[in-house]
Amino acid sequence: MSLPRITNVIRLAPRLVAMQPHRNNSSAQAATEVAAQFKTLAISSPKPFVFHVELNRPKKLNAINRDMWLEIRACFETLAVNPDCRAIVLSAAGKHFCAGIDLSSMMALGQQLADYDDVARKGVVLERTIKIYQDSITAVELCPKPVIMAVHQACIGAGVDLITAADIRYSTQDAFFQVKEVDIGMAADVGSLQRLPKAIGSQSLARELCFTGRRFESAEAERCGLVSRVYPDKESLLAGAIALAEEIASKSPIAVQTTKESMVYSLEHTNQEGLDHIRIINKLNLQSEDFAQSVAAQLTKDEKPVFAKL
Repeated sequence: MSLPRITNVIRLAPRLVAMQPHRNNSSAQAATEVAAQFKTLAISSPKPFVFHVELNRPKKLNAINRDMWLEIRACFETLAVNPDCRAIVLSAAGKHFCAGIDLSSMMALGQQLADYDDVARKGVVLERTIKIYQDSITAVELCPKPVIMAVHQACIGAGVDLITAADIRYSTQDAFFQVKEVDIGMAADVGSLQRLPKAIGSQSLARELCFTGRRFESAEAERCGLVSRVYPDKESLLAGAIALAEEIASKSPIAVQTTKESMVYSLEHTNQEGLDHIRIINKLNLQSEDFAQSVAAQLTKDEKPVFAKL
């Protein structure tokens, strides 16, 4: 930053502090309003600007049925534009995180396909269904708010699809993972084959796991980078994930959401394309009040700034 800019920020610091909005008290009410929309998800707000989304089919081990596929997408698209949400923790109720795709839904799809004799028409139905499921998981990746997965016990099949679309993954010591689609005679088609190799940084290991469907435990998941922290039990896992979300939510939402956007964009683009992308965004964002407030707070050793909703 140039000297004139630093001087100007220091001069503006008292006014910027005075302009800071009151701390958010509406997250819990907003979470209640969001939660009312869903049957298979439970939504709460344990901390200001932090939303907790739970997979909520515990009697079915959180196997993902058609309703849950649709609701995951709707939930994350809703939270993407909710100004009371700045960070999201996703966990699951009951004994296991996710037992994979609900096979009863697959049976229902089979009955639907039986209505058609023509293979092309069957293919159209299947293609549309797969696209619905893919878009559900992609909604997690494209949500501008950071998403932290808190995984306990089994995370199988579609569960792996789901967690690899997140920004950060924590687990319990008793967590285990399987890309199990090969064991039901299919190739995973909702994101594991695309996202898992990038998440762990090893094509060799990713292909071994996807070709064999073997179970791997939390210790191996941590070593290979699928999860970045392991906790002794579910209670401490949720506490750690929520504490992280609270810290993220205290930062400038402009800075955090732009950071996520740039990192997701750069996954599929060259370094130079990523640099061009963030340069175009920051020519506006470096003029924001968030930037000035943050710099002023650093320079004056003042209290942490409180940022306006975005």
